[in-house]
Amino acid sequence: MKLRNIFTVIAALATVTACDDFLDPKSLSTFDTNYVFSNVEDARKTVSGIYTHFSQDAFTSRLSNNMAGNTDIEHSGGWNGSGARYEIWDLNATSANADLSILWTFAYRAIRDANICIEGIKASSALNSSNAATSREMYHLLGEAYTLRAYWYSMLIYYFGDVPFIKDAPKAGNDFSLPKEDRNVILSAVIQDMIDIEEKMMWADQVTYGIEQVNREYTLGMIARLALQRGGYYLKPDMTMAREGDYLDYYQIARTYTAKLMSLKDRALTDFKTVFMNQNKFISPTNSDILFEIPFSLGRGDVGWNIGITVVAGNHNYGGGNNYMAIPPTYFYSFDTLDVRRDVTCALYRVNKDFQEEFVGMGGAATDYTNISQGKWSRYFLDTPPGPSTAKGTGINWPMLRYADVILMFAEAENEINGPTGEAQSALKRVRQRAFPSSAWPAQVDAYVASVSGGKDAFFKAIVNERAWEFGGEMIRKYELIRWGIYSDKMNETVQGLKAMADRAYAIDQGAAVTTSDRPHYIFWKRNASGKFTVLNVNKAIPNSQHAALEAAGWTKTSFLLSMHDNTLTYKEWITRDWAKYTNGTVRYIFPIPAAEIATGVLSNDGYGFGG
Repeated sequence: MKLRNIFTVIAALATVTACDDFLDPKSLSTFDTNYVFSNVEDARKTVSGIYTHFSQDAFTSRLSNNMAGNTDIEHSGGWNGSGARYEIWDLNATSANADLSILWTFAYRAIRDANICIEGIKASSALNSSNAATSREMYHLLGEAYTLRAYWYSMLIYYFGDVPFIKDAPKAGNDFSLPKEDRNVILSAVIQDMIDIEEKMMWADQVTYGIEQVNREYTLGMIARLALQRGGYYLKPDMTMAREGDYLDYYQIARTYTAKLMSLKDRALTDFKTVFMNQNKFISPTNSDILFEIPFSLGRGDVGWNIGITVVAGNHNYGGGNNYMAIPPTYFYSFDTLDVRRDVTCALYRVNKDFQEEFVGMGGAATDYTNISQGKWSRYFLDTPPGPSTAKGTGINWPMLRYADVILMFAEAENEINGPTGEAQSALKRVRQRAFPSSAWPAQVDAYVASVSGGKDAFFKAIVNERAWEFGGEMIRKYELIRWGIYSDKMNETVQGLKAMADRAYAIDQGAAVTTSDRPHYIFWKRNASGKFTVLNVNKAIPNSQHAALEAAGWTKTSFLLSMHDNTLTYKEWITRDWAKYTNGTVRYIFPIPAAEIATGVLSNDGYGFGG
């Protein structure tokens, strides 16, 4: 049985002993915990209970993708909506925001359950059993709990800054009304927890559930990811960005543990499209690119509902799913045209109610023809149609960490410590080789990497770009821009790039001559007999004099980059307003702690302009 099916129900004993609120602990039964963690089977069930919090809306439609919107590669709305997610996108969420409350609540529930498991396993005689297999399994379960706890603290810190650091399991007599702890203290502690346990964990090909279970590969990668968070920039309450003086120590940790994984458990980077089609087909290979993915059972998970290629419900059995995170044209056109990642990541079509592919934005009230979809996932790719009235719960897994990320973290850390050494360049080359046909490697890999390796700054910028091209739609960009301290810079770059595209498209429409470097102000597309969509001119503009002939030949002419122009406002408001609060210097990405937690009297929303 897959872990995706096991974790949908919290183990009974864990449910009995867990409290509803980490600030209101109930007494744990010593007999119950001693029994639960006395054997591998029951301990496994209880640790699986930690995973159940990934199946809640706090993660499925919020933390995994929705709440990480508005970057230079993933665009969400904001100013034109009043719901909880719009407030987050527009950076104006208050302590009454329901989505923030849900995130806080389920993060601390997951941490509570992890603490129960950590304490129970450490106290169990089975941990150091004379049976080597039993001891090995128990140590691995301990590593799972430490790693999952570290993940949730990482996310709490990104969204709320300093937060309470709860390390004990809930029991009578413990005080859980704790004040905030410095975020860097928390990160240092959870990183050390993973460092201390990783060598006693098992690889994905040694555990029962493979990459649908936290494994040693993922823990090694998380050590590096959190080390770069700890060594990166963060927003202080006085609205300045800072990094700690010991930041290079954490870059060294990132380098050490990425190098360790690359040495002990290296693997080839497989075909890029296959990585994500495997998820759409419910295939979870070990020793491949994805190191750990959230295992959603059928009826769970929102991949293919609120992220992925849009499918309009109608005359078919695939149900309906939207794409909340549009890809801006600046990102689409940042790719080299030979880069195979572009057309996997960026989908220019949706599936209509008649189950036909059509150019993005066609039909209904949708008139924004630059709403490019995340192309890595879709209910459209499922082998078995989920049903005409289905929406949420596709069962498509969500990637938490890929090996390509590990390789690029190594390159970044090596460059920060030693500059663009041969090792750093080789790592960057590995990722780019997967992105291009081998015939293009001399120019697109070797010559390109040489051209960006003249110094630390140039190589860092290349890493920033490569991570964008590699991980588009996987919703980790927000956290990278934060730790790099360049969030506002990249937003300004995006807005100015979109304006320039709109200006040029309008100039061509008004009669300016088309040059070989111009992008299409109109798209020409058609469908074949099987309903598949194709575009004639995705990479270049077509002179106005040719439009009539193309339409006569059966191509449909649709506004593309020209649709970003507005005759009254100059630019569509999503360009000038969706990113407005991201382009004024320091981005206030920190949100207020939920009101219910403030009401306890221990915590306060001090600093960041929250007013207490």
